[in-house]
Amino acid sequence: MATTLCGRLLPKQGWQPLMQSVRHGSKAVTRHRKPMHILKQKLMAITEYIPPKPSTPPGALIPRARPVQEENGLVLLLKKELQTIFQECKMIAVIQNNSINSEDMLHLKHRLRKHSITIKFIPNQVIRSFLADSPYINMGPLFIGPTVLFVSKEPKVKEMLLSLRTSPQMILLGACVEKTLLSRQGVLNYAKLPSVTMVQGELVSGLTMLTSRTASLIRRPPAHLSLLLQQYLKQQAGDASAETTPGDSPADA
Repeated sequence: MATTLCGRLLPKQGWQPLMQSVRHGSKAVTRHRKPMHILKQKLMAITEYIPPKPSTPPGALIPRARPVQEENGLVLLLKKELQTIFQECKMIAVIQNNSINSEDMLHLKHRLRKHSITIKFIPNQVIRSFLADSPYINMGPLFIGPTVLFVSKEPKVKEMLLSLRTSPQMILLGACVEKTLLSRQGVLNYAKLPSVTMVQGELVSGLTMLTSRTASLIRRPPAHLSLLLQQYLKQQAGDASAETTPGDSPADA
């Protein structure tokens, strides 16, 4: 029994284990490339071969002739209409149309028509092409997206703003009022100004008050007027004597 166990447990002669640890030698690199000398680097940079650039094909230098697109009759007609609008109308407002329905647009047209304000639908491409050759070129950035024009021969800014309050889909972007470009805030400030008739009335009332005072003074008795003139002369003489002192007189000098 003992012989059998020893024969099974003890390794036989010539038997090798399944796993063996083999130790290899060091693989460290001891030889490194020496850096190139600076003079040799310069020499290599100078003598480096630079291949020539490939020649350009002869047909590549000829610019392509772009066909000139002539404007059709509709574009010319719209430009002529724009020229008439900018010459005759004193108020040209740019409004952004945010998907207003046809019924609301019809009501807005009727409200604006009461104040002699017209809505014009002109493509932005035509408007920008017209503004590029006109003094109103700075209005070009306003025509982006769906826009319409509110035009009127008189600067009826207050009426236009009141009509736009009932249509929130229509947003004011800017305007040209009496040949002057205004932003949205500028249009709002312009609407707060008094009307021309009111200013003229205030001016006439002020001038009338001055003339009435002058007439009332002239209508007074001549004696009262002469007393006033004498009192005025005395005041002027007293002021002149107070300003001149004895030390400043030419005789003392």
